[in-house]
Amino acid sequence: MRTYAIPQTTLDASRIAYGCMNIGGQWSTTPLTDDGRLRASRAVHAAVDAGITLFDHADIYCRGKSEEVFGGILRSSPGLRSKIVLQSKCGIRVANDPEPGLPGRYDFSAAHILASVDGSLRRLGSDTLDLLLLHRPDPLVEPEEVARAFDTLHASGKVRWFGVSNHTAGQIELLRSAVDQPLVVNQVELSLLHHYLISEGIIADRNEPGSPRAEGTLDYCRRQNIFVQAWAPVAGGRLFDPAPGAESHVRAAAELVAAMAAEKQTSAEAIVLAWLLRHPARIQPIIGTTQPGRIAASCLADGIDLSREEWYALFTAARGAKVP
Repeated sequence: MRTYAIPQTTLDASRIAYGCMNIGGQWSTTPLTDDGRLRASRAVHAAVDAGITLFDHADIYCRGKSEEVFGGILRSSPGLRSKIVLQSKCGIRVANDPEPGLPGRYDFSAAHILASVDGSLRRLGSDTLDLLLLHRPDPLVEPEEVARAFDTLHASGKVRWFGVSNHTAGQIELLRSAVDQPLVVNQVELSLLHHYLISEGIIADRNEPGSPRAEGTLDYCRRQNIFVQAWAPVAGGRLFDPAPGAESHVRAAAELVAAMAAEKQTSAEAIVLAWLLRHPARIQPIIGTTQPGRIAASCLADGIDLSREEWYALFTAARGAKVP
């Protein structure tokens, strides 16, 4: 698989990344089973075999079990850690933790960031994270606290580089006002169906109803040399087998995806992901399926180069409207 050089770092990463959210099984305190560990191992090794080198985690995924099972895979695969880019996220605190009655919340306090990284490293069995991202914006963020945590983590060697997830341009600028380390990644929801970071630019003067504002975040990341990662890049598979009663634009886009896949003798996953890869922002899709066959089908996207016309045909079908 072709690779990207992650700007402002010495890291190279596969154009497609693997998201480890679901490899831990259930989102509960139920322990991992042997069958669950085997399924996780098969998924991770399928990703490695397909050429994927960046593996994305978060401390909350499956209540820590996703990092735990991945740590077991690393222990049983000598040499694998040195071949991959290991990334995790922190900042989300689930309800009733650590005490019953506490709400779900975000926490960018220095104490929580430091404790979260220690927990992730312990579960992963690694001394270092290559990348640490702040998971979702915390309205109570104090940039100076984030800076203090980042300084401690960087100086100790526990984290090499830092970034954010789901942040707007303004939120990144606020953090940059205090943080000394460069923020090198922004992981956002982006797909053919969730296209607002891209479509915002062509509808800015039209006030189309129902379209969220994104503050020019994608252009900001390009200008500031911030690597863009896309979570949910296939929109939950809605373009592969639209549900009964799916909106007309979803059905139309799914039909076009299927037609293009047949024409190019590739998978539907490859077409949908190639749409993101075609964008000049050098977007890295993070796939999350645990099915080895779908992992392989997704990675076929690296060999698909869509024309400008094909890209726009998919875009307009997914929007359900022609460009203005």
